[in-house]
Amino acid sequence: MNKEIKRILVISAGVIFLVLGLAGLALPFLQGFLFLAIGLILLSISSSRVRTWMNTHTVKYPKVHATVERVEKWVVSIIGRVDEEDHQSGEQK
Repeated sequence: MNKEIKRILVISAGVIFLVLGLAGLALPFLQGFLFLAIGLILLSISSSRVRTWMNTHTVKYPKVHATVERVEKWVVSIIGRVDEEDHQSGEQK
């Protein structure tokens, strides 16, 4: 699959999960925290800014940080990394 299309799909899915997570914080039948976590992890594999933000905010909690890194590696092994650096380097070649 084209990296640009894959990146757009991953960002779209991340934003959808974030919106569902925000709705889930107010609605009792949605698990808001779970959807927020999934959305942030999807966005972290497609944006270096989100990845840096997550690293700086989870490093205070070693168990959470290790879990986030483990889940991110698992998602990257399935989807592949589609971050901005890959996108920019593809344009320069």
